[in-house]
Amino acid sequence: MVLAMEDTRPNGLGAEEDHPSETTTTPTAAAGTGQPTREGCPADHQRPGAPDPELAPAMQQALDHPGEVPPASQGAKDIDLLFLRGIMESPTAQEQVEEVKLEAVQDNNVELVTEILGDISSLQVRDDSATELSKILQEPHFQSLLEAHDIVASKCYEVPPPTEMANDAAVNNALMQADAVRMIGIRKKAGEPLGVTFRVDKEDLVIARILHGGMIDRQGLLHVGDIIKEVNGQDVGNHPTELQDLLKDCSGGITLKILPSYRDAPAPPQVYVRPHFDYDPAHDNLIPCREAGMCFKRGAILQIVNREDPNWWQACQVEGGATGLIPSQFLEEKRKAFVPRDFEGSGILCGTISGKKRKKMMYLTAKNAEFDRHELQIYEEVAKMPPFQRKTLVLIGAQGVGRRSLKNRLVVLTPERFGCTIPFTSRRPRVDELDGNSYHFTTRQEMETDVKAGRFLEHGEYDGNLYGTKIDSIHQVVDTGRTCILDVNPQALKVLKTAEFMPYVVFIAAPEFDTLKAMHKAVVDAGITTKQLTDVDLRKTVDESARIQRAYNHYFDLTIVNDNLDKAFETLQGAVDKLCSEAQWVPVNWVY
Repeated sequence: MVLAMEDTRPNGLGAEEDHPSETTTTPTAAAGTGQPTREGCPADHQRPGAPDPELAPAMQQALDHPGEVPPASQGAKDIDLLFLRGIMESPTAQEQVEEVKLEAVQDNNVELVTEILGDISSLQVRDDSATELSKILQEPHFQSLLEAHDIVASKCYEVPPPTEMANDAAVNNALMQADAVRMIGIRKKAGEPLGVTFRVDKEDLVIARILHGGMIDRQGLLHVGDIIKEVNGQDVGNHPTELQDLLKDCSGGITLKILPSYRDAPAPPQVYVRPHFDYDPAHDNLIPCREAGMCFKRGAILQIVNREDPNWWQACQVEGGATGLIPSQFLEEKRKAFVPRDFEGSGILCGTISGKKRKKMMYLTAKNAEFDRHELQIYEEVAKMPPFQRKTLVLIGAQGVGRRSLKNRLVVLTPERFGCTIPFTSRRPRVDELDGNSYHFTTRQEMETDVKAGRFLEHGEYDGNLYGTKIDSIHQVVDTGRTCILDVNPQALKVLKTAEFMPYVVFIAAPEFDTLKAMHKAVVDAGITTKQLTDVDLRKTVDESARIQRAYNHYFDLTIVNDNLDKAFETLQGAVDKLCSEAQWVPVNWVY
């Protein structure tokens, strides 16, 4: 028998009477048995081969609407329906089904809506539904939706393929649309710098850099990457120097013809740094424009306003002044890496390298001072903080420059503000010594254990006994609300320069040799000390002071030359008082 299926689909979806061949794909029963046979399976008869275009819609309709299959009471047996469902769910049979590609019905919906609005305009007076429909069809969002649909349906978005002239800059400039060229008007005084630099790119003069805060930057009409074509109707060519001279001599209104780059200028970053070197662009052979450079001194606070160029940053001093170019961290590190520090050579010619071989060595904590000498310190990122009391006051200097005298005077005069640590020692206490008075007495084994555990800020051995300053003793003074004064070796600054200790580091520099000799003689004559120092000892103090300053200068917040103890104390006391009354610039890792 032939299995007949009732068509319940609407007209236009391919009725069975329009496609009589579809009935040949249904399974048949063997004669006299009523059992289905394999001969009726379309998968066996149609593979391999392309999908039957007549079969695909019928199968898809049956899969999409399984409930529309007629029940057995309408002439189909249950086993036939099960067999048909098995075929429909078979992956092999489903390969015959193709996805229907959706196509737009029409691409003139905007015109159609216009006609509808005209037809219902007369009905709005007496029909609220017509009024509501008119409002919906005239909504801006609905109108935009229809316009977008018509554009996509008509495929007006296709772009023609590029031609051979696409890469020809000269032809592109000649054929460029008129709206791509902009005319910019600026006003300037004669001799006033524009704050802009140029470069040549493919025979065009392009704006390479706009200095922050300059005239061009304030007006905001030009951007990096814009191509300058004409100045006051005069062709500028491709010579940056001539263009600079032409703009410098102009005054009043200036008209520029440019090809814009349409680049969005990034927001200026809020980055502040403290340089650890002096800089003068007049002596820099690498700077692209010396007139655009900015001088600064070691320790000044600079705001970095532009870091797009990897070699040259734009910066300005927070105290005021124009923006200028400064060497970047990357450039200055490369430059200083080629300059040997504390070079001592015996070459005859200037600049020749000594014949000594370079010594290779592994890093050892016992020799960390040697590595500190070669540490590159360029910029230190800082942040502005309101007035606050530092946790520690660190006095650095060579032996014999007066650090201990300054420390003792501060503690005696203002004991409520300053305190000192009590060192630990492994030696036995003398008859008149009490534990915790001048020293904390302990055993050598306990001190060695604490040293290995990192509990000491610094330690050393003298006359067979260990001496050192414990980190916990610093915290004990700070916890009382006082500033802990430390006179330690400069190697300890690496540990102290953190948010844990927040130090204010003061370097007590030795005066010149003659001044130091006269000061020592005055102290001996006054009977303050009986220790006699030779000229060799005094010169050693001066040399050691200079060496410490060269190696650790980037740690110092203040440098005081102790050529007069009273004046040095007044300077130190005044600087410490300012910390509690003026804003401070501290390393950014103390804040974030």
